[in-house]
Amino acid sequence: MTAVANELNLRIRRPLRAIPESDFYKLTSEAAALKYACENSGLQDKSIAIEIGADAAVLSKAKAAQARLQESQLDSLMDTTGSEAPLYAWLLRRGYDPRSLRRIETEVERENRELREQLIAERQARDVEREIERRLFKELRP
Repeated sequence: MTAVANELNLRIRRPLRAIPESDFYKLTSEAAALKYACENSGLQDKSIAIEIGADAAVLSKAKAAQARLQESQLDSLMDTTGSEAPLYAWLLRRGYDPRSLRRIETEVERENRELREQLIAERQARDVEREIERRLFKELRP
């Protein structure tokens, strides 16, 4: 009998919370961003540590800039807390404006966006035609 070697990825992705522009100044380092994400998640540090697969002491040290989380743990922390504060911290540190970046669209999302844009354009064209018809009928009436 062979044991299943692969673990199931049962990571919980909580809805992303917007980071107010007024809080950007709090994200001065990765450690500060980790602390911000954890504090604003509504979760206890122990729960976060379990969900990201890190020791609670390592998470605590990472929040104090005495240790660093592994890349996979950092990624998982952003899903767990619903905050991309660590990503924002790096963007701000590198001189990027987090508000102007956008996520890469999947093929389905791109198709959906293009269809919505097409519908809007068609609706606007119909509205213009209707307005022309209204004016024409108005002018033809005695």
